[in-house]
Amino acid sequence: PGRRYYGGCEHVDVIEQLAIDRVKALFGAEAANVQPHSGAQANAAAMFALLKPGDTILGLDLAHGGHLTHGMRINFSGKLYNVVPYHVRESDMRIDMDEVEQLAHEHRPRMIVAGWSAYPRVLDLARFRQIAAEVGAYLMVDMAHFAGLVAAGLHPNPVHYADVVTTTTHKTLGGPRGGVILSRAEFAKKINSAVFPGQQGGPLEHVIAAKAVAFKVAAGEEFRERQERTLAGARLLASRLLEENDITVLTGGTDVHLVLVDLRNSTLDGQQAEDRLHRVGITVNRNAVPFDPRPPMVSSGLRIGTPALATRGFGETEFREVADIIALALRAEPTDEQVLRDRVEKLATAFPLYPHLQGAAA
Repeated sequence: PGRRYYGGCEHVDVIEQLAIDRVKALFGAEAANVQPHSGAQANAAAMFALLKPGDTILGLDLAHGGHLTHGMRINFSGKLYNVVPYHVRESDMRIDMDEVEQLAHEHRPRMIVAGWSAYPRVLDLARFRQIAAEVGAYLMVDMAHFAGLVAAGLHPNPVHYADVVTTTTHKTLGGPRGGVILSRAEFAKKINSAVFPGQQGGPLEHVIAAKAVAFKVAAGEEFRERQERTLAGARLLASRLLEENDITVLTGGTDVHLVLVDLRNSTLDGQQAEDRLHRVGITVNRNAVPFDPRPPMVSSGLRIGTPALATRGFGETEFREVADIIALALRAEPTDEQVLRDRVEKLATAFPLYPHLQGAAA
């Protein structure tokens, strides 16, 4: 803002600066760039700012819950950088921090990436910070999935530990699709240049305006209450699924907004489970689990998140009903699908997406 290559930006400068100020206040960051079009582009720009091609990075293996941009071999991160993946322990499916430490000392990475796309527990941020300091690495935390929980004070804030933090603005934050980079002040100039002109052309100021609104909403008490229902819903779902014989839940529960269902001992694979739930009116996505014997397009798991239902207004009673429907649908001998679909439609009718539009078309 204030230093554009384009004329006529007086008003969008005000909007973008408002978004910057709000997100810095929300997370307690020294610097922020709100221009990234997505979380992936935020990650690309943060790496571009602090690394050189060929530098070594440590990231959570994609098959163990990491993200494409944390080092997947055909992603930009896997092509530009020397990637050393770390993993979860097979015994409890939690990140093996001893392995992270051992790999860091062995390979001396320029950056350690902490964060995930499918991992249901709070990261040990203090240990990541300690390991990064021991080997002289930057610590980057990708909080795309749990940023809303951080904003509500329900999850440790990675800004207190990391050199740079990236996030999306949708998912638990509930804003528009887009990305943000938060950093220490000393890295702000490099990151700003890495975003524009390094990675992107002109920013999407209409999306940035929506980000500014989302950051204001996220600072409110109503938002915190929604995040509390999001967490409670995920825990209720995990608890109900753990009562079943043929399925289990990775790590035995969840600390966050999602539940990872393990179907390795089920007669259903991930694709079949996703399709069965779709037929009764519930959308989830199949997801590989660590040490998965099935191929990724089939998989042995499901990733189920609760933010959308919490946003819709669901509370404990409704989440218990959703959890029961899912559990019954995933049994080897499931309840009649039409019966389950009727229960789903009853919930949807009671919590319409746009109640003020009901009957408007008529």
